[in-house]
Amino acid sequence: MGKLKLYDINTPREALVEERDSVYLSRTPEQRFFGVLQLNYISVTMNGGQPLKSPQGKGIIIRKPNI
Repeated sequence: MGKLKLYDINTPREALVEERDSVYLSRTPEQRFFGVLQLNYISVTMNGGQPLKSPQGKGIIIRKPNI
């Protein structure tokens, strides 16, 4: 799993963007791909086992469940 990093609220947004960009660009394409798969797994788990996107007719529709 990934790491949770807490930032000081006084840190400028530009510094955070630069740090995250450097971490992303230092990864191999394989690591980037498996990172996306990990995020997809986490999103399905947090959504009660249902995917956030599902095919409905033509294309993929992002929908919220009706409560």
